[in-house]
Amino acid sequence: MSTFDALCANDDQLTPMRADIRRFLIEDRERFGWLPAVDGWLGAWDPQFSVRLAAAGFVGLTIPQHYGGRGLSHLHRYVVTEELLIAGAPVAAHWFADRQVAPALLAYGSEEQRRRLLPEIAAGHCYLAIGMSEDVAGSDLAAAQCRATAVDGGWQINGTKSWTSGAHHAHELVVLARTSVPDAEARHAGFSQFLIPRQTPGITVRPILQMSGEHHFNEVAFEDVYVPDNAILGQVGQGWHQVTAELSFERSGPERFLSAAPLILAIIRAISRHAADAGTTAEVGHLLAKVISLRQLSFAVATTLARGADAALRAALVKDLGTRFEQQSVELAAALAETVESMGEPTDDIARMLTIARLHAPMFTLRGGTNEVLRGVFARGMGLR
Repeated sequence: MSTFDALCANDDQLTPMRADIRRFLIEDRERFGWLPAVDGWLGAWDPQFSVRLAAAGFVGLTIPQHYGGRGLSHLHRYVVTEELLIAGAPVAAHWFADRQVAPALLAYGSEEQRRRLLPEIAAGHCYLAIGMSEDVAGSDLAAAQCRATAVDGGWQINGTKSWTSGAHHAHELVVLARTSVPDAEARHAGFSQFLIPRQTPGITVRPILQMSGEHHFNEVAFEDVYVPDNAILGQVGQGWHQVTAELSFERSGPERFLSAAPLILAIIRAISRHAADAGTTAEVGHLLAKVISLRQLSFAVATTLARGADAALRAALVKDLGTRFEQQSVELAAALAETVESMGEPTDDIARMLTIARLHAPMFTLRGGTNEVLRGVFARGMGLR
């Protein structure tokens, strides 16, 4: 197989997987009538879709079979993820559990944690939220102040997490907390991760509403929240290393450049039904060339992760380049939408998706770590700082 074929994900296993998920999405949409969503992995919450997707074998792809998954590679999951995003499917309910928490459990979780959570994730029944950011610690997680203090038989947690996506739905929260005194010479040391049921006494979830009134984000307050020792995910004091590994999955995936794909594809399909002028054709060509380039970079990172190798620096690069492209593509899509309207094509679906895209666009370069901070991470990794 050539390098190009590998990057295209064309082989005897991945090609049938792509055909299967495409067929499922067409049939499921026809039967249940969901509409393609921009940024659907954040905002399109449909628990029943997640259950149907899981029953068809498209959730928990990388989870071993003895935990209820399919035991396939990250490349299989990448192919499925691409198709879900392109279709604008309502995947938010299971997204964070499948994307981040499942790999973390497999890498660091106890056997009890794995047996309790992984089968539920693979079945699309388990909703998990990630508590990392704080008001004083966004991309600079080393400044986090949420603290876990050792007590008899467990830990007492106090502090607040912000921008916690889906916390109001989550069954459990994965919380990064400081478990030792801060060290100015080693800012990243002394953190640990905890798995905490959302209904634990002392937890308060407050909504953070967007301009549109949408509710995806939350502030989560912990006041003398007690958790037993078995709530620790991984090892005490290793939270920073664990979070960094998890962020490679969060930052490098196709959701970093395909969040607006349903909008862009709807516009391109409408334009393709007419004889477009040279200027419009060039704009569409440039747009697709950027998508293809970002996709090849992202898939190369997925290949690295599939080998079990470190991809943190390249993941940061994908996130920076991909989310900047997403912001730029929204305004280009708006201009192309005017062309579609002038052609006499129906624009209701395009207008609906464009409205959401414009409201969500400012978030693209913030979530998962601000692009400015990620450039610093990449520069240090290249020895430039």
